[in-house]
Amino acid sequence: MTHTAHPAWLEAELRSDHAGETGAVMIYRGILAVSRDAGVRDFAQRHMATEQGHLRLIEEVLPAAKHSVLLPVWRLAGFLTGALPALFGPRAVFATIDAVESFVDHHYQQQIDRLDAERSHPTLRAMLARCQEEEVHHRDEARGLGTAPPGLVLRLWTGMVDAGSKAAVMAARRI
Repeated sequence: MTHTAHPAWLEAELRSDHAGETGAVMIYRGILAVSRDAGVRDFAQRHMATEQGHLRLIEEVLPAAKHSVLLPVWRLAGFLTGALPALFGPRAVFATIDAVESFVDHHYQQQIDRLDAERSHPTLRAMLARCQEEEVHHRDEARGLGTAPPGLVLRLWTGMVDAGSKAAVMAARRI
């Protein structure tokens, strides 16, 4: 795909997707910077490669001039979202990834639904659907690796992650 003009709503969504995929790469970098658990590190390396692929795809359709000016914030937030739970072990890492990818699944679905309703941009729609499918795989793998239901502190953390993801999308759509 090449850079083409998109409607304002779609450009804003792509900007938020780019910010999100940038943050996702950094989540896995944060995990890798802290975790020494071989299973967690393998998980993070595999999924980071997928997220880097998503980032490249979005960069093919969204010119650099249209990227969020808050990318340094998204990089730091992503790194901390990976590094902090990695300090507490695999259970916290997998719960965090489950929360992030659950949010991303819904975020991509909203975009796909609008493209379907407008019957527009079929190639872009297919790209988003592929990314969504891979994000769901990340979520499901993380969920399967979780060892027990999260306790109160972990539920509060994942609630903060979800709220932060929503706020980040709102900001990235505009800035």
